[in-house]
Amino acid sequence: MTAGPTADAAAEVVAGTTVDHLTATYQAHYRSLLGLAALLLDDTASCEDVVQEAFIRVHSARNRVRDREKTLAYLRQTVVNLSRSALRRRILGLKLLSKPMPDMASAEEGAYDQLERDDLIKAMRGLQRRQREVLVLRYFADMTESQVAETLGISLGSVKAYGSRGIAALRVAMEAAQS
Repeated sequence: MTAGPTADAAAEVVAGTTVDHLTATYQAHYRSLLGLAALLLDDTASCEDVVQEAFIRVHSARNRVRDREKTLAYLRQTVVNLSRSALRRRILGLKLLSKPMPDMASAEEGAYDQLERDDLIKAMRGLQRRQREVLVLRYFADMTESQVAETLGISLGSVKAYGSRGIAALRVAMEAAQS
């Protein structure tokens, strides 16, 4: 039996989802993925865990990545989703605790101190979750509005609205911080 068009298509899928390609993409974009997690999470100590977990999850589901060009998009989407989950778990844990855990500095916090001192990041944390996600993906991750809409699963109009309102809120917060 000869290899038909389906065999060629399967070969293309395998070429787009190789472990080597995924690993190379992860290594090339590790810092930007880490920065994305740092801007989405309010606890920077867990950023590396989120980024590494994203790699593991995309690695285990790499057969779903049909287009080689979408590997980075899958990694970014997974970082966003895992960051959301981490925040949800943290909020639930705080509700369940009878008394709050003491603030303890972690080793990772020292590495992110410079990031945290920046007034922009402080102002970003004051934004609504969707505004922050749109602005981080749009300007930090350098995505187009349509890519942001696809990543977050919202309409293009919503991306524009959240972005506009987020920038306006940032402008107010930055002016207040400089006063």
